[in-house]
Amino acid sequence: MSHLFNTSHRALQDQFDTRRIADRIEAIALKTELGEMEAGFIASRDMMFLSTVNAQGQPTVSYKGGAPGFVRVLDPQTLAFPSYDGNGMFLSMGNVSATGLVGLLFIDFETPNRIRVQGTASVTADDPLLPTFPGAELVVRVAVTEVWPNCPRYIHTYRKDQQSRYTPIAESEPPMAEWKRIDMLQDALPAKDVGKADAVGGTISIETWMRNVGDGKG
Repeated sequence: MSHLFNTSHRALQDQFDTRRIADRIEAIALKTELGEMEAGFIASRDMMFLSTVNAQGQPTVSYKGGAPGFVRVLDPQTLAFPSYDGNGMFLSMGNVSATGLVGLLFIDFETPNRIRVQGTASVTADDPLLPTFPGAELVVRVAVTEVWPNCPRYIHTYRKDQQSRYTPIAESEPPMAEWKRIDMLQDALPAKDVGKADAVGGTISIETWMRNVGDGKG
């Protein structure tokens, strides 16, 4: 029985005569645990795309970034990664709490190369790994169910210019997120962020923030 394909996949495979090659690729490439190659690749990454599903079945996808190795392979069937301060919506983490269904896409844009991971996740603020992730609010653990590499054919090649100035690192407080300076948000900020805008030049309008984002200064 296929780990990946159901009736809808099979219908399209049959339409385009790809059922045989799809089955062969699954047989050759699909794994149910992480090997040394996959663990090494993941440890070298400083970003990933995380897909999650809410209780109503609505999916979303988020970019997650950190220092290289911020996603850790704990054992062949377990990943862990931190959840940092964000916009307070907790879309991904709320979805993980609701359904646990996740997909992770790791891409090397310079080589290029990529690996997909699927699994069931849990999220907690009490994980013993929390103190080992500087700046983390929560820790997500993923019980891996499927792992497979993808052909890099359509990956555009990019070069990394610099690491985000917001990347949490040990013994260093990252700068305040620029969006938290927006004037119309000040009365809704979490208590820990109230008044911080004054220390970094005061509040700004949403138009200024959007202009700064467009200029790469957000």
